[in-house]
Amino acid sequence: MDHESRSALVMSGGGAHAAYQVGVLRAITRLLPRHAARPFSVYCGTSAGAINGTVLAAHADDLREGVERLTRVWGRFTVEQVFAVDWKTLANTASRWLSGLVLGRLGRSPPLALLDRGPLEDLLATHLPFADIAHHIQGGHLHAVSITASSYGTGQSVTFYEGAPGQRPWQRADRIGMAARLSIAHLLASSAIPFVFEPVIIDGDYYGDGAMRQTAPLSAALHLGARRLFVIGAQSPVAQGPRPYGQPSLARIAAHVLNSLFLEGLDADIERLERVNQTVRALARRGLPAPAGLSEISCFTIYPSEDLASLASAYYATLPRALRFFLGALAPHGRADAALASYLLFEHGYCRHLMALGYADAIRKAGPIRAFLGYPAQGAAGGFETGPERGVPS
Repeated sequence: MDHESRSALVMSGGGAHAAYQVGVLRAITRLLPRHAARPFSVYCGTSAGAINGTVLAAHADDLREGVERLTRVWGRFTVEQVFAVDWKTLANTASRWLSGLVLGRLGRSPPLALLDRGPLEDLLATHLPFADIAHHIQGGHLHAVSITASSYGTGQSVTFYEGAPGQRPWQRADRIGMAARLSIAHLLASSAIPFVFEPVIIDGDYYGDGAMRQTAPLSAALHLGARRLFVIGAQSPVAQGPRPYGQPSLARIAAHVLNSLFLEGLDADIERLERVNQTVRALARRGLPAPAGLSEISCFTIYPSEDLASLASAYYATLPRALRFFLGALAPHGRADAALASYLLFEHGYCRHLMALGYADAIRKAGPIRAFLGYPAQGAAGGFETGPERGVPS
């Protein structure tokens, strides 16, 4: 695929919210003609979106197969597959936090995270063939894939990428791109939500969730040569429904921080991109060339049409009891905040609901999606049902 027509799939983070992205992707595979060419040659992800993107890159020769694999995993998820939630582990963490705070002056420090992601590391090792990424690059099925993390040492947003020969690293204000042989460590670093999951060491530096300090989420795709961006967000741009007022609980403050991490940077970058596009188009109408380095970038965005925190309320009781007790401790009278819980609700009922929502949202935009991806108006839509518990493996 030539540079001018190269398309990138960009996926943001959001913990369990990323199940929505899988639903959108499943709709895309149903909308495209059966023998259509691959719609994306660049995959860029942050946090949980990086996990989804890397799975697709590892199956770059067959988008449908990659999406099917994601659907099977997300459709059968349990929290225990992502982090340890037994009473003993959580009690030990709480004890270490308390003793670290009380005895900190004596040299004991609290742990750096609330939850242990050992199970997720095992799951990724089982389902993600990293070696296939290089194979697909060599075979021309894939141009590049990137994973963005945040360096606690330098304060920079660091995009690790694996790409075709000739792809050059980049450096801008507070963000850099560097070549790497991608691994589980990069995914764990990119999805290490602060205070919730431990930082990850890569080449001697500690990294956390890629949404931190990520002021330009679209930048990596552009540096990797894409001029057409298909962006799947993982939460609603505008919160819907009534919101509580008064003094916030620890749980609500934590949810507010996470909402800011996973949404605001993407929205702002899309607005900047559209302003650049408007400038380029205005100059073209006057017969004037665009300034050096500026060109029009096509961008299609899709976000959840419903508030995911509200949806999480119906599935809160499916969380393991120990985790519900722990989350309840962060809120007055034990009433845990659904917005915070929604990021940790890696339970198949909730994930299936989000996938069904993503599928339905994409089907409603079938015409614009086909047009953006350059395929005929008539495609193979399939018979995928969109009810909350349908359309995914049981």
